[in-house]
Amino acid sequence: MILAIDPGANTGLAIFVGGQLVRLDTIEPHHLDRHISGANRVIFEDSRLISHVYTTTKSRAAALKMARNVGEIDAWCKLIVAICGEYNIPCHSVSPKGKGAKVNAEQFKKLTGWDRPSNQHERDSAMVGWAYRRAV
Repeated sequence: MILAIDPGANTGLAIFVGGQLVRLDTIEPHHLDRHISGANRVIFEDSRLISHVYTTTKSRAAALKMARNVGEIDAWCKLIVAICGEYNIPCHSVSPKGKGAKVNAEQFKKLTGWDRPSNQHERDSAMVGWAYRRAV
């Protein structure tokens, strides 16, 4: 089982078995441990791999809030690495740019064949793991 993660306040999970996408879910970050512990490999979007956060906001307060949010996600990325280390589970990080652009439900269905409901967090997690879904 390969677990792909899009960390955030609403953390997206995608589970691949035998190269097939079999489950999407959204969890709170404090539940990461219970999901990671059953994986054979973890792939996650790692905000720490980009050096600059681009914002088009003109408000200093909005820019500071964005910085705080990115800092939280950076901490969850560190937590994912630590949990994988505890369980000796190989993990691989993917930059937000490496994941590619966001896809809507229709694009996602065409790409993956997934015809059940999904949200953006879940689709992002699946796209993070898509290239690695057949990893050994």
